Amino acid sequence: MNFLFYASFFCIVLVLALLIICFLVSFGGLMDREKSSPFECGFDPNDSARTPFSLRFFLLAVIFLIFDIEIVLLMPFPMVDSFSSGGEYLLSGVLFLMVLLLGLFYEWDQGSLEWNN
Repeated sequence: MNFLFYASFFCIVLVLALLIICFLVSFGGLMDREKSSPFECGFDPNDSARTPFSLRFFLLAVIFLIFDIEIVLLMPFPMVDSFSSGGEYLLSGVLFLMVLLLGLFYEWDQGSLEWNN
């Protein structure tokens, strides 16, 4: 009973001390114009939303996302291969890599990966 009282008292004091330290540290300085304005990746948030956007950049970003998701899908293949004795997982992994490489070569051939064109 005595230990429970001291342990709960210690926890309460620790939480209060951390709250006080958090309050003192986070108070910081005064808010100035740079700290109170939102940063939107270099875009001015007060401008018109109808600014021209590079279609080439958008296409490259979509291609990057597609290939990135495909790489994430490839990550469990070594783990699955270690649990199985058959070669069907290896065959499906190689087939998936071939489709991935064919897609990459097609995008390269079409010039979608070129930045200045």
